Amino acid sequence: MESQRQNNLFSWIHEQTASNIEYQGKRFQRHFEANATTASRLRIVYQCHTTEVELAQVLLGVNTLNSIASITRHSGLHCIELCLSETTLSEVKTRFNALEGVEVFTVANAHPRLDIPGLLVMDMDSTAIEIECIDELAIMAGVGAEVAEVTERAMQGELDFEQSLRARVAKLAGAEASIIDNLCQRLPLMPGLTEMVSELQANRWRLVLASGGFTPFVGHLKQLLNLDAAFANELVIEDGKLIGEVRGEVVDAQFKADTVLGAAAKWQISNGQRLAIGDGANDIPMVEAADFGIAFHAKPKLVAAADGVIMQLDLRVLPYMLLDLR
Repeated sequence: MESQRQNNLFSWIHEQTASNIEYQGKRFQRHFEANATTASRLRIVYQCHTTEVELAQVLLGVNTLNSIASITRHSGLHCIELCLSETTLSEVKTRFNALEGVEVFTVANAHPRLDIPGLLVMDMDSTAIEIECIDELAIMAGVGAEVAEVTERAMQGELDFEQSLRARVAKLAGAEASIIDNLCQRLPLMPGLTEMVSELQANRWRLVLASGGFTPFVGHLKQLLNLDAAFANELVIEDGKLIGEVRGEVVDAQFKADTVLGAAAKWQISNGQRLAIGDGANDIPMVEAADFGIAFHAKPKLVAAADGVIMQLDLRVLPYMLLDLR
């Protein structure tokens, strides 16, 4: 893959050790992640080497760049970090955000750290997996359109979650319970999920699912990915059929927020190291309860509430949002 890199500036950034380079008449200075020279850091994450041509052109136009670093993780993406003047940080961020196929975000010195044990609480539907399980069950039960409409309104924050959940589950009454096992066996994992999970686990992070979906699916993912805990709603089954009800406490927005705090207390996670990620309005209390909440390909209300946003790339971006000061 590295042989595909044709841009000399990015070859220097990612592959060479020299402390500086002159590129097209402009001198660039190197720093390392653990010793950035300013508190104003801007990170740009991208997937394809071809993107480096456009990135280089933007970099040539940045006059307040103090230094640049290659940020290395194990997920297969690429990342550079810029140390900039605080006064131009927003302007430069806007320039990079205009490019396709990149994620751009600021990193503060007090950011959560990859090299210290932490906690990530994840939503499941449309975050850890590509689908909304209740919508898929509804399709299999022949009531897909009716349920999908209610799901979308709930995701946008237009409906109370518990009321919408019970209304959707009621439409599944009479469906064969076998559709649950069928769907479990073909859950489409969100791209980047396994790489993100592996990198966090390698750094002694705790990983938890808190889902407004259903227990068979979070249980399947918990076992598959060796997660630390998983919470969801329990569908009531009698005589091999769904009766259109859920049993016990509903996993709603407040339950998710409480999960962040409860899991952090259980495992003695340091303040500043509690993360949450989701995609819908129902995840707002959860991301607000976390020290650092992330909106993933999310609805506008959650984007507005989150500390960090992933809009173009996949879950492999998340480790690049953390500091590693080893």
